[in-house]
Amino acid sequence: MVNQDITITSYEVRDIRFPTSKHLDGSDAMNKDPDYSAAYVIFYTDSDIEGHGMTFTCGRGTEVCCSAIEALSVKFVNKKLSELTVDMRATHQICTGDSQLRWIGPEKGAIHLATGAVINAIWDLWAKAEKKPVWKLVADMTPEQFVQSIDFRYITDAITPEEALEILRENAPTKAIREAEMRAKGYPAYTTSAGWLGYSDDKVRRLCREAKEQGFTHFKQKVGSDKASDIRRAALIRSEIGYDSVLMMDANQVWDVKEAIDWMEDLLPYKPLFIEEPTSPDDVLGHATIRKALYPRTRVATGEHIQNRVIFKQLFQANAIDFCQIDSCRVGGVNEILAILLMAKKFNIPVCPHAGGVGLCEYVQHLSLIDYICVSASTEGRVLEYVDHLHEHFLEPVVMNNGRYVAPLASGYSIQMKRESIEDYTFPTGKVHRDA
Repeated sequence: MVNQDITITSYEVRDIRFPTSKHLDGSDAMNKDPDYSAAYVIFYTDSDIEGHGMTFTCGRGTEVCCSAIEALSVKFVNKKLSELTVDMRATHQICTGDSQLRWIGPEKGAIHLATGAVINAIWDLWAKAEKKPVWKLVADMTPEQFVQSIDFRYITDAITPEEALEILRENAPTKAIREAEMRAKGYPAYTTSAGWLGYSDDKVRRLCREAKEQGFTHFKQKVGSDKASDIRRAALIRSEIGYDSVLMMDANQVWDVKEAIDWMEDLLPYKPLFIEEPTSPDDVLGHATIRKALYPRTRVATGEHIQNRVIFKQLFQANAIDFCQIDSCRVGGVNEILAILLMAKKFNIPVCPHAGGVGLCEYVQHLSLIDYICVSASTEGRVLEYVDHLHEHFLEPVVMNNGRYVAPLASGYSIQMKRESIEDYTFPTGKVHRDA
């Protein structure tokens, strides 16, 4: 162990907002004018190592998440890192087990978004102390250590600790082979940057061509605002990428169940691999109904707004989705993600993470590597979302090569923002907002 005797001495919470709505970056049928934002936390220690974490937000409301982060972060002051890492399940429960704070969840909404930020900051701190990226920290764990990080409450009817150990033990002897592959080749990606709903046809056409030149073979189109426009844009994108590339579609929750089925019937000629978030993320049975009506002509994906491992469990049990789209900070951080990865493996559902938003690409590259190296042992049917926005604000931004994520090697969770960016984009006092 390295630097495990360090102590958390204080914390800082920032409301950081980027005015992406000015150019309609991130725009879709539900989120028409998002300002990519982050409720951001820093844990300071009695050493030169800091733990950074954030949860993604879309502008207004970030202050609510910041207040929730404040309520949780104070619990970690004066804690030794060694106390926290010896039992990461118990550390996670410091956030989820407060009976009074739990009342405003439980394990959902702003308090759970805050849990994701805080727990991820602890993992960032731990990985930096061990001088490893988070994915490598987890990949080096024994199956027993991996399972010890997970709260199995509410999901043992889907997967037990014993079943999880069996999956991990089966893959353990070949982890080094897959790790070497990822270091050499990187993880396959798809791009959403060409398909935002607010972009003009000319811009979509140009961005598709640029993405193809960069090596991308998977593209995602936002749909759901106007059917005629969706059909026109689908034809446009197909004309640019051809039918040898993969097209996905994303409705961002705007449809009722029957509406989703009817709308997609008219888009099926363009051969979408899946329709993402066709209806409310809480509607497990609605997703199952949509899937039953459309499968196998297209498939159903969801996850970026799924609140916790319990809803994921039900989606798996109900045969409601074909692709599991984990989000790195919508649920309660790395610990809960590990549980979802294991359930996805047991139910044979490929994990294709959500990464549209500031910092999410930086975060989730680690999770896809963990999934491949430790859990799924397969990249078949799996691609990781890439969005080409705001990476310049991070000390260790993602690196892409020929449409693939290059495995990050710097210590930590890749989420630490540059201090200048933190100051300039803090709302409402940063100069970007003062000068607006």
